[in-house]
Amino acid sequence: MVRRRLRPNSTYFEPFAGGAAVFFALVPNRAVISDINEELIESYGVVRAAPNEVLRVLRRMRVSSEEYYRIRNSKPRSAASRAARLLYLNRTAFAGMYRVNRNGEFNVPYGGGRTHDILWERGLLHSASVALQSATLTTCDFEQIMASASHGDVIYCDPTYTVAHNNNGFVRYNERNFSWTDQRRLAASAAAAVSRGATVIVSNAHHREIASLYPHWRIRVLRRQSLICPRPDARVGITEYLFISSTR
Repeated sequence: MVRRRLRPNSTYFEPFAGGAAVFFALVPNRAVISDINEELIESYGVVRAAPNEVLRVLRRMRVSSEEYYRIRNSKPRSAASRAARLLYLNRTAFAGMYRVNRNGEFNVPYGGGRTHDILWERGLLHSASVALQSATLTTCDFEQIMASASHGDVIYCDPTYTVAHNNNGFVRYNERNFSWTDQRRLAASAAAAVSRGATVIVSNAHHREIASLYPHWRIRVLRRQSLICPRPDARVGITEYLFISSTR
């Protein structure tokens, strides 16, 4: 869907980068990848510029509960070590979650069972480095970066959901991470970008109040398995909205 809307001179925007799965699937000619997580964006920059340095640090890290908590509590001084720490924790934390406490400290418990050696065995870091060469990386609020999109550009937004899935526990759930005010700002920023000629695609929670923020947009309901539970046989099905709007 996103690929066919990109033109040779288009810029692809992903203002809630996270794992940037859509960006890496597309590898567009021009892209702006942003997030408010400074450590994440720094890590993308280091992987782009010096993947071998990150790999050298990663290869010294062993997968065990003791090693996990030692690394989780560490505060690396170099950018390459910080990037390696983030990648290691992502691969070995419970369900691959990224969560910090009020002091900004990563606090997800050890997950086990997932290893980080796939990052060099399959050449994933070097592939990511090549893909990121075409991207501008920036740490900022989504509203700021979406305001720079113009005619012909494509924006994909995958914000932190502020609801429990399937209409349970709406505004109170996860309010600190991405508030209802943020949801309204996102909808307004998306509408403004569309009015300038951009195509905007927004993934969001499947809730009637979320849908009310996107009147006249094309709506799809997507079904997938939740990835929070590390046991595949225990994962439940969830539904999400996909909102699409374009002047084309």
